[in-house]
Amino acid sequence: MCGISGIIRLNPHDNHVEKKIKRMQTALQHRGPDDAGICISTDQQAALAHTRLSILDLSPAGHQPMSTSDGRYSITFNGEIYNFQQLRQNLIDQGEKFHSQTDTEVILKLYQRIGADCIHHLRGMFAFAIWDDWEKTCFLARDPLGIKPLYYWQSRTTLVFASELRAVLASGLPGVNLSPEGLYGYLTTGSVPEPYTLIADIHCLAAGHWLYWQNGNITKKQYWQINFTPEEISPPEAREIVRTALVDSIQHHFISDVPVGIFLSGGIDSTTILALATQTQQSQLSTYSITFAESEYNEGELAQKVANHFGAKHTEYQVTASFAKDIFPNFLTAIDQPSIDGFNTFCVSKVAHDQGMKVVLSGLGGDEIFGGYQSFQKVPQMVSFSKNTKFLPWLRTGFGVGLAHWGTLPKMKRFGDFLSHPPTFASAYGSFRGVFSHQEALTIVQHLLGESLIYQQQLDSNHNTPEDEVSFLELSRYMRNQLLRDSDVMSMNWGLELRVPFVDQALLEAVAPIPSNIRLQEGKKLLTQAITEIPDWVVNKPKKGFSFPFESWMDSEFGDYFQNSNIPLNIPLSSWYRRWSLAIFKHWWESVRS
Repeated sequence: MCGISGIIRLNPHDNHVEKKIKRMQTALQHRGPDDAGICISTDQQAALAHTRLSILDLSPAGHQPMSTSDGRYSITFNGEIYNFQQLRQNLIDQGEKFHSQTDTEVILKLYQRIGADCIHHLRGMFAFAIWDDWEKTCFLARDPLGIKPLYYWQSRTTLVFASELRAVLASGLPGVNLSPEGLYGYLTTGSVPEPYTLIADIHCLAAGHWLYWQNGNITKKQYWQINFTPEEISPPEAREIVRTALVDSIQHHFISDVPVGIFLSGGIDSTTILALATQTQQSQLSTYSITFAESEYNEGELAQKVANHFGAKHTEYQVTASFAKDIFPNFLTAIDQPSIDGFNTFCVSKVAHDQGMKVVLSGLGGDEIFGGYQSFQKVPQMVSFSKNTKFLPWLRTGFGVGLAHWGTLPKMKRFGDFLSHPPTFASAYGSFRGVFSHQEALTIVQHLLGESLIYQQQLDSNHNTPEDEVSFLELSRYMRNQLLRDSDVMSMNWGLELRVPFVDQALLEAVAPIPSNIRLQEGKKLLTQAITEIPDWVVNKPKKGFSFPFESWMDSEFGDYFQNSNIPLNIPLSSWYRRWSLAIFKHWWESVRS
């Protein structure tokens, strides 16, 4: 795991490109504390930078940016390619010679041979850029499920890109202006939805897309998309498919030249990873978790029990209100873009880092693929209710508008939003997972930016069943825009590589054809039936999302951080997550402008 950045220009007249790329590199230093490099083309048309966290081939041979022997192609790469050894051998069989044991060199050699089609051979998480110094082109790509971030800004014939938004800004080239669309998305969902960012004109390259720069023009193309097309698969066959795919994924995710640990919450997903890793790995495994003094939030005993059950060496740290307050300024500094999550990953990543770990596995993604959220039941119910209501459409819309305007509870306001629009799964999902209602978000955008925003209703993606539709939404919105992004930024703040075996293209393509009535049974039954090693006392534990005692902390130790939110007084802030989202945004925006 690393940090990448670059500046590409058609007609370079700026003699300060080295200074700019060094500023970008410095902004990403936390992502790669082991090594750093800069490559500037002789005509200064391209400048690439890299900061390295050494995971594969720890020798200097893994230094980046890396170039081909003839100097034509240069790459800066962030991520891990789990099938690189097989690809490397295939290339050797075709006559290629390698100078390192890295996956970086494999990507470079593949691109040299087959160009953009190289991405169809890569299994893993990645964001990379390859400069062709002969053709004067640049190719950027992001992994299919959006595990690794990649941001870019283009103005006239200049392209700037980086692993984090702060590094794009560090170039000094983009203006620092809030994006109305990005801000609206943040207010309504709690994270900034791709392809937007909170800064106008800076975009996130969408998951499963590549970007090609040539002569100052860019072309973008989607090369992969989630596809839930059911096949005739029986429950026993489904269980075998899931087990085989998970074992395969976990084996691939342990490829590393340094030890690999596991984040363990005591839930079904992290227990699944530990259970299967115990069978596939030779050495004793190390697990990490955080606990709380507040009993209603503390699951430390369960995580310790799971670790003991599988013979893992377990490390936990109790996060108290005073400790959280002490470390909170560091958390605020770590934020690249605000969200209503991330502090938990920040804390548990610190625990693993302090124990000397450089790579950890997380159970993120299991709920989205196997139906672990209430949204799989609630969202279809909302759509069915709206479609079957006895109200005439205009009466339903009027009732919704009234509820959105006069409702006193945040949930009721968001439900009013839903009723006032056509009953799509996208709008129901937005209401279920939302923070501020549509009208509240527009009001705040108007208040902060002094300009109105035209809202466009989002359409459904036309999957086969309501449950598949929800699974797609969870994977492409909540998981991608919030969970994966926070996991990347907060783990990398501590120089820690976080891997997600459930979020694997090969795994998803294997289980996606399983009919939703089997794959998405309530309680993740398919997963627990496929992984029989999960103890009953984990399976039967009531589902409880991982959370912090924020509400009580915000009213006591954290009080100073959550005052003076600077929004219209008629917008209620009784819910802790609303106060949190505004406070985090305020501190982020002040730091960006300073």
